[in-house]
Amino acid sequence: MRTTRTARTARTARSSAVVALAALGALTLAGCGGDGEDGDGGAADATPGSESSATVELPRLDGQKIEVAAVWTGPEQENFTKVLDEFEKRTGATVTFVPAQDPIVNFLGTKIAGGSPPDVAMLPQVGAVKQAVDQKWAKPLGPEAKAELAKNYAKGWQDLGSVDGTPYGVYFKAANKSLVWYNNTVFENAGASVPKTWKDFLTTAETISASGVTPVSVAGADGWTLTDWFENVYLSQAGPEKYDQLAKHEIKWTDPSVARALTTLGELFGKPELIAGGANGALQTEFPKSVTQTFTGGDQPKGAMVFEGDFVTVNIAQTDAKIGTDAKVFPFPTVGDRAPVVTGGDAAVALKDTKGAQALLTFLASPDAARIWAGSGGFISPNKSLDVAAYPNDVQRDIAKALIAAGDDFRFDMSDQMPQSFGGTPGKGEWKALQDFLKNPKDVTGTQARLEADAAKAYKN
Repeated sequence: MRTTRTARTARTARSSAVVALAALGALTLAGCGGDGEDGDGGAADATPGSESSATVELPRLDGQKIEVAAVWTGPEQENFTKVLDEFEKRTGATVTFVPAQDPIVNFLGTKIAGGSPPDVAMLPQVGAVKQAVDQKWAKPLGPEAKAELAKNYAKGWQDLGSVDGTPYGVYFKAANKSLVWYNNTVFENAGASVPKTWKDFLTTAETISASGVTPVSVAGADGWTLTDWFENVYLSQAGPEKYDQLAKHEIKWTDPSVARALTTLGELFGKPELIAGGANGALQTEFPKSVTQTFTGGDQPKGAMVFEGDFVTVNIAQTDAKIGTDAKVFPFPTVGDRAPVVTGGDAAVALKDTKGAQALLTFLASPDAARIWAGSGGFISPNKSLDVAAYPNDVQRDIAKALIAAGDDFRFDMSDQMPQSFGGTPGKGEWKALQDFLKNPKDVTGTQARLEADAAKAYKN
């Protein structure tokens, strides 16, 4: 269904996975290692992790007001606000962050119906970009934004922000969603080794459990984390071609490949003693808590490992754990004949055809904007022109290098490619079906049937 993917879905992810994992493999040992106001929006003073001058020219926008909507809260909102502050200083515009509810498409629909859409929205799903275009909400990128995008982004990321060949979105924030973070003290006390395969992962979990610590923290209250679990298992086990077919609903969720992946995932979910709080506890655990409870409690945390993307570092920073020493990371274990490389991202899309909206998209497509958030941590940019020295530690630098090294050959989060009603709505579709599966992982056939029924409605086929 996603036209932005069809041009490159036939490519194999094997080469990118090898390159990415070569860089990520070192992460288990990795350690951590005033603003300008110029008249033409050009040069800016150095900031931590920045270069001494700007790389992109921006227009003066004195007196103009710009609203930017996003679902980000907490540290993410704070760090994005720093980016918007820099844009204000360089252009003279006044930018307001508009907190949006999830799913953001529903939020935007209400705003647009009321005649007050934001100028720019940060859309966290490929499907949301497509829907915004189909609804005639989104405005194409202007020439300056397109030029900046072409200069700084691999074609794969450009394609993801395009619909029918027309570029609409700038993927400002990306994520490597094939990582497992672990409490190093627990591993050392248990004599556990870093796993490379799914079988090794389960063995490591049993070893940690025998040491008296529950091995895996699962954020079951947030259905999107469960889709990420499934996608990594499925991509590694079924392969990239099947992954692309399922993402577009060219094969059904009743396919044997889905049953195999669910059965594999059930090898973990079916052992409540391996999950912090068991299934019921996991279903009450939201994502931030799943991370913080892994890195608090001394040598007796509620969980020893937590799966999720590079953005986990934001939540680790809310604990006393030091990334690279107390909190380490390894690639998602290989399930089939290759390790998975799943990415996600947030695209900036203009909802008003104004000079201010286009200037902001141009800025967000530049390394200047990415450099600001990169220095704060919890952020990975697909912008290949960003100097990795901007990232705060070796762990995040290596993750960023791996993402850029993947080039065009990566697989974007499957649920984010789907219609939002199926792949991106709390309490519905895939999110709800996988939460029910976490509660009852023996019901593989029933889970498949529910997934397929909901998918057929969403895809209208």
